[in-house]
Amino acid sequence: MVKRKQLFNGITAIPDLSWPLVMKVVYRNLLVFKKTWKANIMFNFIEPMLYLWAMGFGLGVYVSQIEGLSYIDFLAPALIASSAMFSTTYEMTYGSFTRMGHQKVFQGMVATPVSMDDVVMGEILYGTFKGVLYGIVFLIVVALFGLVKSPWALLTPVPLALMVMSFSVMSLVWTSIAPNYDSFGYFFTLLISPMFLFAGVFFPVDNLPAGIRFLPWFTPLYHAVEVIRPLLHGKVAWSNLADLGWLAAFVVLTIRLPLTMVKNRLIQ
Repeated sequence: MVKRKQLFNGITAIPDLSWPLVMKVVYRNLLVFKKTWKANIMFNFIEPMLYLWAMGFGLGVYVSQIEGLSYIDFLAPALIASSAMFSTTYEMTYGSFTRMGHQKVFQGMVATPVSMDDVVMGEILYGTFKGVLYGIVFLIVVALFGLVKSPWALLTPVPLALMVMSFSVMSLVWTSIAPNYDSFGYFFTLLISPMFLFAGVFFPVDNLPAGIRFLPWFTPLYHAVEVIRPLLHGKVAWSNLADLGWLAAFVVLTIRLPLTMVKNRLIQ
């Protein structure tokens, strides 16, 4: 009961943030990323490329138009979102767990004027940066294939940023309770993979059974796909603002969870 009360008080408290120090944490992670960016980009770039070739150019030959689009045009924008999702999720699970546990980076930083809230917010912003970066890289590839039809595509980083920040928050919450690396398999199998398969990436969610058709609406990936797809094809509608609002509300309502839970994990 005491622990539950402490957690509630921590979530509702105002975070102890110093934005210059938060950016110092981001800068520290960027210096490390600078040494490994080529391998990191290739790792997160090859898999969506394979999906684009195999599903878009292979299976797409046998699939009729979906929502007035060829299958490759339907698939490519969603792969931009899913590529960003996976890059952020991997970084905020395996990467953050390593920095928090084996490398003791978090503990070292809080021995300076940097607070734990600064560290966690820096992690969230770094995860957001990586997701947006990989999404933009894949957007460029999609454009080179001639699959970008509208200058509205230049606004793609906006939904990408909101979506990957959502996944940064979700991933850090799981990381804060993960006992070891093996536990991340459950996170990907039970949460990330179902989103990837059923959130409108490969087929419209209207094709799902009526009883579960509403479930993708609760996922950040679905709302990001619903915005990015019309941006690339110049079919932007007012309803897309509702999807952006959902993503923004998710971040606002959940961002204090990792700030509290990671801090409690390190204190324990």
